[in-house]
Amino acid sequence: MSQPDPNAVDHVERDVMEYDVVTVGAGPAGLSFAIRLKQLNPEISVCVIEKASTIGAHILSGAVIEPAPLDALLPGWRDNPPPICVPVTQDEFWMLSKEGGRRLMNPPGMHNNGNFIVSLGAMCAWLAPQAEALGVEIYPGFAAAETLHDDTGAVVGVRIGDMGIAKDGSHKPGYTAGIDIRAKVTVLAEGARGHLTKRLIKQFKLDADSDPQGYSIGIKELWQVPEDRVTPGKVVHSVGWPADNQTYGGSFLYHLDKGRIALGYVSGLDYKHPEYKPWEAFQQWKNHPSVKSLLEGGSILSAGARAIVTGGWQSLPKVEMPGALLIGDTAGLLNVPKIKGTHQAIRSGMLAAEHLVASQLAPQGFDARLRASEAMAELKKVRNIKPGFKRGFWFGMANAAWETITAGLSPWTLKNKPDWSSLDKVGEHEAPKRDYVDRTLAPRDRLQGVYFAATEHDEDQPVHLKVRDTSICITRCAEEYDNPCTRFCPAAVYEIVQDEAGKRLQINAANCVHCKTCDIKDPYEIIDWVTPEGGSGPNYQNL
Repeated sequence: MSQPDPNAVDHVERDVMEYDVVTVGAGPAGLSFAIRLKQLNPEISVCVIEKASTIGAHILSGAVIEPAPLDALLPGWRDNPPPICVPVTQDEFWMLSKEGGRRLMNPPGMHNNGNFIVSLGAMCAWLAPQAEALGVEIYPGFAAAETLHDDTGAVVGVRIGDMGIAKDGSHKPGYTAGIDIRAKVTVLAEGARGHLTKRLIKQFKLDADSDPQGYSIGIKELWQVPEDRVTPGKVVHSVGWPADNQTYGGSFLYHLDKGRIALGYVSGLDYKHPEYKPWEAFQQWKNHPSVKSLLEGGSILSAGARAIVTGGWQSLPKVEMPGALLIGDTAGLLNVPKIKGTHQAIRSGMLAAEHLVASQLAPQGFDARLRASEAMAELKKVRNIKPGFKRGFWFGMANAAWETITAGLSPWTLKNKPDWSSLDKVGEHEAPKRDYVDRTLAPRDRLQGVYFAATEHDEDQPVHLKVRDTSICITRCAEEYDNPCTRFCPAAVYEIVQDEAGKRLQINAANCVHCKTCDIKDPYEIIDWVTPEGGSGPNYQNL
């Protein structure tokens, strides 16, 4: 897919809105940034645009949060907390076998005393009106389709995607041209694998001095169960079954209030075997005796999936460019051993606001400021833990213990490779023994999972999953990797179908939950996720 030419002549007449700052993404980083900016200088005009239909509808995270950055941003927040906010009361870490397991000592990064279990989506919906009360303008349903550039190439804002374009490219009766939002500074807070950020990193060579970014996929469900099964504030993590020794994977299970349980499974997208199915691994784990007994007789309230950025310290790209900044997960600030990124997102958002106020809206110098901050010091200490698992589970555990004992003072830094490059070809190595069980808990398949994500796309709009050469799918990819897109996608978007003309790739774009896994894991790097019409996609409830 060709990238938009920032210097191309656009013949569509467009409305223009002008601000001092435009922020792309109303997640914890974008909203914290906007709040802090207005706290420091109420005269700065700032708007936040969000592709979801409502604030929080595309937000998915565990999530246990460290409260210190939120304390700094909103000192009185505990008097009026988010709607789901449960203090952690218990912490457990387990090594699972197929039918049992043993409890281990909690790793240092997973001591959650003083932390809170939240719904990050509900928390963002709670943050948004506090930003608006300070004068921030927030526009959900506005999808930033491309960046705007001046004659020097500097970013000068974003263009909202056109609405009402049919699948064949024609204009439907309700066609509306997207607005140009121009600003002195554009702040990208798109979350993991932001599609504008991906283009800008390439355009400005922001990753020239860093390793490739790494990712995992997190798949999550929210369950309603009998209230007497729930211990509000209990946090349980596990490793081991159903992951094999060569696959990075683990679970989370968080007891909320009102008989609700948040649970999910994280699979590293550096997995090797082409037949691996992250969604199926999650469903297998749910049927472990320790989990199944909690869920049987309950019901799913909401479900979804999202890529998680895991490259860490050595994969951080340069986070400034002419006219723009990167913050939060779109920069790559998640702490993998802690499985936490919200505190880092808030930190980076506040730091960006403080930098722009001090520099009179000049992005220059933010990269150095972020790298000298507490956020980066935290990542440097744990930089070698996730890469250590590329050599297998037991080596990874031993390496993690070493890195923890030495507080990351090893004189070396392990390298990251791109996730798309890690797949073995079919038959290259013996398939791992999965040791899977018969499962009975809902959902029965990925399409039912899509139902619980409440995802919606107008069927008659251009497909937002751009495959540059579909002939590869039915020739090389079929032979070499057995079409892994049909397995790594948690929403059954990709199918190889047979009809009168032969085999072809079918893209069920309406199923997409915007997780970005295909954009990351495709072994030929020919899939580009671009934003569909604003307001499209999942409608997560309290994920």
